[in-house]
Amino acid sequence: MVRMKRFLILQVFGALIATMSNGATGYDLAATATNKLAVDLHRQLATGNENLCVSPYSIESALAMTFAGADGETRTEMARVLHFPSDASAVSASFASLQHSLEEMSVKTAELVKESKRFGGPSEPITLSVANRLFAQKGYDFRESFLALVKQNFGAAFELLDFVHDSSRATQHINKWVADQTRDRIRDLIPSGALDETTRLVLANALYLKAPWVDPFSEKATRPEPFRVHGSAPVDVSMMQKRDKHFGYAKGEGYTAVSLPYAGYDLQFIVLLPDDVNGLRALESQLTSQMLAKCAKLETREVDLHMPKFKIEPPTIVLAEKLEVLGMKTAFNKPAGSANFDRMAPRKPNDYLYISQVFHKTFIAVDEKGTEAAAATAVAMMAGTALIQRPPPVEVKIDRPFIYAIQHVPTSVCLFLGRVTDPR
Repeated sequence: MVRMKRFLILQVFGALIATMSNGATGYDLAATATNKLAVDLHRQLATGNENLCVSPYSIESALAMTFAGADGETRTEMARVLHFPSDASAVSASFASLQHSLEEMSVKTAELVKESKRFGGPSEPITLSVANRLFAQKGYDFRESFLALVKQNFGAAFELLDFVHDSSRATQHINKWVADQTRDRIRDLIPSGALDETTRLVLANALYLKAPWVDPFSEKATRPEPFRVHGSAPVDVSMMQKRDKHFGYAKGEGYTAVSLPYAGYDLQFIVLLPDDVNGLRALESQLTSQMLAKCAKLETREVDLHMPKFKIEPPTIVLAEKLEVLGMKTAFNKPAGSANFDRMAPRKPNDYLYISQVFHKTFIAVDEKGTEAAAATAVAMMAGTALIQRPPPVEVKIDRPFIYAIQHVPTSVCLFLGRVTDPR
């Protein structure tokens, strides 16, 4: 009789956002792959009229840790869906480089605040913490080489739990870790009953980011203005307003792109606004990773910007089916007996690991001071089977459904990607 075991990979991302700067060498592979998966998942998830928020960086990081343990056809499929090269030996090191670049941003803005306080500059630095952890079943035979690789490249500490005898307590413990890492913004990531005595491993990625704008919006300028909720009749919402020479701006085919810098200019908030009131779906259909990368290099222009405040706190999203549609099938043991994570733990005919589910949960709030966001993803695995003359200011009213992203400028990687159809 085949003994079913599983492991869960958990991703968490929490953030209050400000400006960040493009990063160091070696991160290109990880950054490009993350943005490509971001677009793929956005297309899979943006099917109704609802608001949407995902953290591509959190999802890709957790799956990259999982990928390190994959072998055979499972490894090939995961590489294709995660947009890794055929020679994937550099993947883990690239994610280490990307994480280092993101963490440098925090250090940079802390120094900036220290120096600029005397001159009326930003009073608050970007707070960014990235944490990875392996929650593993006591006594299970994980390969030391796998544990060493994720420790070295993802900084993932190894913590032993007992899923066999008390999966409920293990679930509570992991959910508390997620909540702690995201300043309590992500609670109950793993639903009750999602882990059981067959769970063998939970790989968790948690990110918290808090970032102020370079120049905050004046709360006095915020007033009710119409927004075409779901592209239909206008409804008054709280609209922030500011004219600034440091906004990025570009006119695309059928849309306008605007970027707002956070403290330090290494992180930015991007808005892709369709020209047509009902143009969101058309814009989403033409969204590409190249379009997102170009947003990291927008020309600055004086923009009179009207942008709604919003907060999105959706329930946990399950991603297994979406990833299967993209081509990641054997990782989820489809067909039965096909999963191969032999680089993670020895694969035996009656005892092998596979992913049972991927859970993702996010939070984002944008206001006059900056952006706060959080996200979590859990993958459950079982075994078993510059211009010389400035143009005049341009007015941009974000008064209809739009796409947004939070982007690390130096690397172009999107930490968040989503859409706002109703900012209320």
